[in-house]
Amino acid sequence: MFARLVDERGSAVAEFALVGVILTALALAVVQLALALHVRNTLLDAAAEGARYAALAGASTDDGVARTRALIGAALSDGYAADVSGRVESPGGVEVVAITVRAAIPVIGLLGPERGLEVTGHAAVEGLD
Repeated sequence: MFARLVDERGSAVAEFALVGVILTALALAVVQLALALHVRNTLLDAAAEGARYAALAGASTDDGVARTRALIGAALSDGYAADVSGRVESPGGVEVVAITVRAAIPVIGLLGPERGLEVTGHAAVEGLD
Protein backbone atom coordinates (compact mmCIF):
# COMPACT_ATOMS: atom_id res chain seq x y z
CA MET A 1 0.00 0.00 0.00
CA PHE A 2 2.86 2.38 0.79
CA ALA A 3 4.42 1.76 -2.63
CA ARG A 4 1.16 2.77 -4.31
CA LEU A 5 1.15 6.14 -2.51
CA VAL A 6 4.74 6.79 -3.55
CA ASP A 7 3.88 6.18 -7.21
CA GLU A 8 1.21 8.93 -7.15
CA ARG A 9 3.43 11.59 -5.65
CA GLY A 10 3.62 14.74 -7.74
CA SER A 11 0.48 13.94 -9.72
CA ALA A 12 -1.38 16.88 -8.12
CA VAL A 13 1.29 19.27 -9.38
CA ALA A 14 1.07 17.88 -12.90
CA GLU A 15 -2.74 17.97 -12.87
CA PHE A 16 -2.69 21.55 -11.59
CA ALA A 17 -0.33 22.57 -14.39
CA LEU A 18 -2.51 20.95 -17.06
CA VAL A 19 -5.76 22.37 -15.70
CA GLY A 20 -4.12 25.77 -15.15
CA VAL A 21 -3.12 26.00 -18.82
CA ILE A 22 -6.66 25.17 -19.94
CA LEU A 23 -8.23 27.66 -17.54
CA THR A 24 -5.78 30.39 -18.57
CA ALA A 25 -6.54 29.81 -22.26
CA LEU A 26 -10.27 29.93 -21.54
CA ALA A 27 -9.95 33.16 -19.55
CA LEU A 28 -7.89 34.79 -22.32
CA ALA A 29 -10.48 33.73 -24.91
CA VAL A 30 -13.26 35.35 -22.87
CA VAL A 31 -11.23 38.56 -22.51
CA GLN A 32 -10.53 38.60 -26.27
CA LEU A 33 -14.22 38.11 -27.05
CA ALA A 34 -15.10 40.98 -24.72
CA LEU A 35 -12.51 43.18 -26.46
CA ALA A 36 -13.89 42.32 -29.91
CA LEU A 37 -17.44 43.13 -28.77
CA HIS A 38 -16.25 46.39 -27.22
CA VAL A 39 -14.58 47.44 -30.48
CA ARG A 40 -17.67 46.50 -32.51
CA ASN A 41 -20.04 48.35 -30.21
CA THR A 42 -17.80 51.41 -30.10
CA LEU A 43 -17.58 51.54 -33.90
CA LEU A 44 -21.34 51.06 -34.23
CA ASP A 45 -22.05 53.83 -31.72
CA ALA A 46 -19.63 56.20 -33.47
CA ALA A 47 -21.21 55.45 -36.86
CA ALA A 48 -24.71 56.05 -35.49
CA GLU A 49 -23.63 59.31 -33.84
CA GLY A 50 -21.95 60.43 -37.07
CA ALA A 51 -25.13 59.64 -39.02
CA ARG A 52 -27.24 61.63 -36.55
CA TYR A 53 -24.79 64.54 -36.83
CA ALA A 54 -24.89 64.42 -40.65
CA ALA A 55 -28.70 64.26 -40.62
CA LEU A 56 -29.01 67.62 -38.85
CA ALA A 57 -30.29 70.49 -40.95
CA GLY A 58 -27.37 72.27 -42.59
CA ALA A 59 -24.89 69.41 -42.17
CA SER A 60 -23.44 67.14 -44.85
CA THR A 61 -22.28 63.54 -45.01
CA ASP A 62 -18.69 64.82 -44.89
CA ASP A 63 -19.49 66.41 -41.51
CA GLY A 64 -20.84 63.06 -40.31
CA VAL A 65 -17.76 61.21 -41.54
CA ALA A 66 -15.48 63.70 -39.77
CA ARG A 67 -17.52 63.38 -36.55
CA THR A 68 -17.34 59.57 -36.76
CA ARG A 69 -13.57 59.64 -37.29
CA ALA A 70 -13.11 61.97 -34.32
CA LEU A 71 -15.20 59.73 -32.04
CA ILE A 72 -13.37 56.57 -33.11
CA GLY A 73 -9.99 58.26 -32.69
CA ALA A 74 -10.91 59.37 -29.17
CA ALA A 75 -12.36 56.02 -28.10
CA LEU A 76 -10.07 53.49 -29.82
CA SER A 77 -7.37 54.56 -32.24
CA ASP A 78 -7.06 56.54 -35.45
CA GLY A 79 -6.22 53.26 -37.22
CA TYR A 80 -9.80 52.11 -36.78
CA ALA A 81 -11.08 55.34 -38.38
CA ALA A 82 -9.17 54.90 -41.65
CA ASP A 83 -12.10 53.61 -43.73
CA VAL A 84 -15.23 55.66 -42.98
CA SER A 85 -17.73 56.57 -45.68
CA GLY A 86 -21.08 58.31 -45.82
CA ARG A 87 -23.97 58.36 -48.24
CA VAL A 88 -27.61 59.42 -48.45
CA GLU A 89 -30.12 56.66 -49.17
CA SER A 90 -33.85 56.80 -49.83
CA PRO A 91 -35.47 53.56 -48.68
CA GLY A 92 -39.23 53.90 -49.06
CA GLY A 93 -38.95 57.55 -50.10
CA VAL A 94 -37.42 58.71 -46.80
CA GLU A 95 -33.98 60.27 -46.97
CA VAL A 96 -31.58 58.53 -44.59
CA VAL A 97 -27.91 59.22 -43.93
CA ALA A 98 -25.81 56.06 -43.66
CA ILE A 99 -22.28 56.16 -42.22
CA THR A 100 -20.27 52.96 -42.75
CA VAL A 101 -17.10 52.03 -40.89
CA ARG A 102 -14.83 49.22 -42.07
CA ALA A 103 -12.08 48.19 -39.67
CA ALA A 104 -9.98 45.27 -38.53
CA ILE A 105 -11.74 42.88 -36.18
CA PRO A 106 -9.50 42.22 -33.17
CA VAL A 107 -8.50 38.56 -33.09
CA ILE A 108 -5.24 38.68 -31.13
CA GLY A 109 -5.19 41.76 -28.96
CA LEU A 110 -6.16 44.63 -31.26
CA LEU A 111 -4.64 42.89 -34.30
CA GLY A 112 -6.76 41.13 -36.87
CA PRO A 113 -7.75 40.86 -40.51
CA GLU A 114 -8.19 44.18 -42.31
CA ARG A 115 -11.77 45.17 -43.14
CA GLY A 116 -13.04 42.15 -41.22
CA LEU A 117 -15.65 44.25 -39.43
CA GLU A 118 -18.22 46.50 -41.10
CA VAL A 119 -20.85 48.49 -39.23
CA THR A 120 -23.34 51.08 -40.48
CA GLY A 121 -25.23 53.75 -38.59
CA HIS A 122 -28.43 55.32 -39.98
CA ALA A 123 -30.38 58.48 -39.24
CA ALA A 124 -33.35 60.16 -40.94
CA VAL A 125 -32.51 63.49 -42.56
CA GLU A 126 -34.16 66.49 -40.91
CA GLY A 127 -36.29 68.64 -43.16
CA LEU A 128 -36.11 72.41 -43.36
CA ASP A 129 -39.90 72.79 -43.28
